[in-house]
Amino acid sequence: MRKHPLEQWGALVAGKKGRWITLAFWVLLVAVLSFTLPQINSVESNNAENLPSNAASKEAEKVIKEQFPNDSGIPLLLVWHREGGLNQEDYAKIQKLYKDLESNPVPHQATIPPFGKLPPQALMKSASENGSTLVTPVFFDQKSTTEQLQVGLDDIKKQVKDLDVKTTGSYDNKDELNLRYSGPVGIAIDATGLFKNADFKLLAATVLLVLVLLILIYRSPLLAIIPLIAVGLAYGVISPLLGLMAEQGWIDKDDQAVSIMTVLLFGAGTDYCLFLISKYREVLLKVENRFEAMKISMKESGGAIMMSALTVVIGLATLGLAHYGSFHRFAVPFSFGVLIMGITALVVLPAILVIIGRVAFFPFIPRTEKMAQEVAAKKGKAPKQHAPQHRIGKKVAHLVTGKPWAIIIITVVFLGGLAAFTPKINYTFDLLSSFPDDTNSREGFKLIEDNFSAGELAPMKVVVDTKGKDVNLKEDLEKLSYVGEVAAPQQSEKDKNIQLYEVSLKDNPYSAEALETVPKITKATEGFLKDAKVEDGKVWVGGETASQYDEKETISRDESVILPTMIALIALLLLVYLRSITATIYLVGTVVLSFVAALGAGWIVLHYVLGFDAISGSIPLYAFVFLVALGEDYNIFMISEIWKNRKEGKPHKLAIQEGVIHTGSVITSAGLILAGTFAVLGTLPIQVLVQFGIVTAIGILMDTFIIRPLLVPALTTVMGRYAYWPGKLFKKQ
Repeated sequence: MRKHPLEQWGALVAGKKGRWITLAFWVLLVAVLSFTLPQINSVESNNAENLPSNAASKEAEKVIKEQFPNDSGIPLLLVWHREGGLNQEDYAKIQKLYKDLESNPVPHQATIPPFGKLPPQALMKSASENGSTLVTPVFFDQKSTTEQLQVGLDDIKKQVKDLDVKTTGSYDNKDELNLRYSGPVGIAIDATGLFKNADFKLLAATVLLVLVLLILIYRSPLLAIIPLIAVGLAYGVISPLLGLMAEQGWIDKDDQAVSIMTVLLFGAGTDYCLFLISKYREVLLKVENRFEAMKISMKESGGAIMMSALTVVIGLATLGLAHYGSFHRFAVPFSFGVLIMGITALVVLPAILVIIGRVAFFPFIPRTEKMAQEVAAKKGKAPKQHAPQHRIGKKVAHLVTGKPWAIIIITVVFLGGLAAFTPKINYTFDLLSSFPDDTNSREGFKLIEDNFSAGELAPMKVVVDTKGKDVNLKEDLEKLSYVGEVAAPQQSEKDKNIQLYEVSLKDNPYSAEALETVPKITKATEGFLKDAKVEDGKVWVGGETASQYDEKETISRDESVILPTMIALIALLLLVYLRSITATIYLVGTVVLSFVAALGAGWIVLHYVLGFDAISGSIPLYAFVFLVALGEDYNIFMISEIWKNRKEGKPHKLAIQEGVIHTGSVITSAGLILAGTFAVLGTLPIQVLVQFGIVTAIGILMDTFIIRPLLVPALTTVMGRYAYWPGKLFKKQ
């Protein structure tokens, strides 16, 4: 009889000779790649844009650069503040710093305003209306990297030390002059610093958490280390290959993507390892020869592991369809990382398990009855009886097959109740909102926000082509209900037909209300041009508000493309694997329901418990991709067991019961570990990762404790033989 392909694969990679060759090959591969290629963390992030070049705000930015060139450079905003009002001594300190910067520029400094030469009264006029806050810029070379900007800022900080200025902590003391570093330079440096400091903390916390959970769950020190070794060997291949891709410019390195990829590898990677380890342990209780046991284990669990990994790989790869840069940059690291991790679980892990043998499970070594009797005889004791396994699993299995409709109604009502909170979620597209409150650049921004009018923070830039007509739209724009002030129009030196209006909104330019004014002001300005008899007059709207509006619209577009594409691809995979249209529909439906419920539950925790006013607009798509792909993982592993039981001729209900029983403990363990690893993101100082970690962890726990053990088997029960329609099992009585 011809052996199953996965059984043959098990014999190849985990045979008596193959196990050593497999392990030696992989270790050598890791060594060669590590010594010849750069690690991904050593490659500099290129700060790629999130918005596509054809976004309206990007086109406006291009026109502004061409028609109103400003070679000043990238601004670092120095935000000076004294509660109660800046005094003469404060202005003298500010002027001294600018005199020093003029005579002794810091590295990569481009230009500075002549504040050192101006009379103090001139500076006072630029202060806030209450006199407490002044913003002064230092411009850096446009081509400077974040590391170069950091060097320049460090030198400025050294010069500030001599001025007796407070740069951290509370700034509400009237006796202290405070300084914060904000603007594009300050924000870029803080963003890089947050991710840089988070990497090691995240890795250490993830490894420690996985190790502790594995020890608590399996009570075997060696078994707890094996999955971590497998993940480490996978990462040893992934990191240099991603480093090569980034160095060659094939992908854009994203620090946030690398951080989350680390979590994903330890979470999903440990899951795949546990799927094989649990099956191997089960087979070792029946088969004495460990090589034969591994072949059987590969045959029975290898297909599910392959399908689970492939589902996640394809699901995450759909991010490559995104127009939003951050989503697009996540596609390759995530999907490639899981692909290599899946290969490692099917190549290296079997070899390691067979090399170590039954000792891997010490002190609870799985033995056949014959082996247990022999060991007991040597010790002069009666053989130990295996403790009854799966007590809770058996109760759950009988409950879901005995009262399936009750389970379906209760779970759907519960999940639906949580999902009802999803429409109430407030979203933000402001990068600074994801920084901790005490981040220097965010504190500086808040000082500007509190002491200057809302619209002055980031005026909207409206550019029009008058087509040669004598037009002034200042008064028209000021009549709009949402507009505060409009500066006098600037005329381009290159094209006299091009005008620029700086429009200050009444609302905070980063608020949701302000974002909605972007299409309004575009349409209104086009109307004003028509009223002025300007035929085919063009309008461009730029600035921070327009940029965030485009970000919102781009993310919305990506959701409309990626979500259905991902569902369709995963459904196709399930259909090919299970040969059942019915099962494909309800398996996909349950994880989508779980995602919507997780989003609602996440909002309850983030808003009503932790006090977040809004969450990042990117969270829904990130959460969807991860939760649907990873949630389907568990469904596939359990449903594979049910299908296997049915093929062996077991009755429908018994097949479901044994499927729930035999996969219950391993999926519960895997789910706890995966949820725990994502929850680690909640310890980081970056709020967008905190939000993502909490929503994803909640969703995984729902999949683990509601969808997989209750809803899916209950649905499979009520479907009867139609659960297998139209495959061969449908016809099987």
